[in-house]
Amino acid sequence: MRITGGKYVRRNIECPKGIIRPAMDRMRESLFAHLGPLDGESFLDLFSGSGCVAIEAASRGANPIHLVEMDRGKKETIEKNLSFVEEDKKLFMMDAFRFIKIAPISYSMIYADPPFNMEKKVELAKEIAKSKILKEGGLFMIHYPLEEQKLWTDIEGWTFLEERKYGRSIVRIYRG
Repeated sequence: MRITGGKYVRRNIECPKGIIRPAMDRMRESLFAHLGPLDGESFLDLFSGSGCVAIEAASRGANPIHLVEMDRGKKETIEKNLSFVEEDKKLFMMDAFRFIKIAPISYSMIYADPPFNMEKKVELAKEIAKSKILKEGGLFMIHYPLEEQKLWTDIEGWTFLEERKYGRSIVRIYRG
C-alpha cells in the first residue's frame, strides 16, 4: 500500500500480519480528494489496522492524528508505519467502544473501519454521537460492506451527507 496524496505521497505502508482488510488506495484517494485539505484538523482513525488512513490524513495536513487498534499483534507494524509521520500522533491499543468513553480530545474528523463481520457498527456510530468526541460540525465516516446498507438509518444529532460506493463497500459520511 502507498499513501496517495499530500506530503507523504508514494510512501509505502506495511500491512500487518493477521486478519486485515486495508482501505483500498483508490478509495482513500477518492475520499481524501473529496475532503480536501485537512490543515490543522484533528483526526481519529478507529480500527486502524495498518494506520494507512490516519497517515493519509496527516499527509494532507491533519494534526493531531490518533489511532485506535485493539489487535496488539498489529502494534509493531503500525508504529513502524508511523515512524516518518512528523505530526502529533498517538496510538491507543484498546477496544473502540472503550476508547469512546476515555478519548482525550474531541475530533474534527472520525473515520471508522470496523471489521466487516462486526455486528454493532450502527451502535458504534450512535455511541460516538452520544459521547460528543466528534466536534460540532465535524465529520464522521464509516466504512462497511454493501450488504449492510439497509441497516443504516439516521443518527440522532447528526446530518447524513452522503454514501460513497467503492466496489462492494461503502463509506457513509455524517456531519455532527
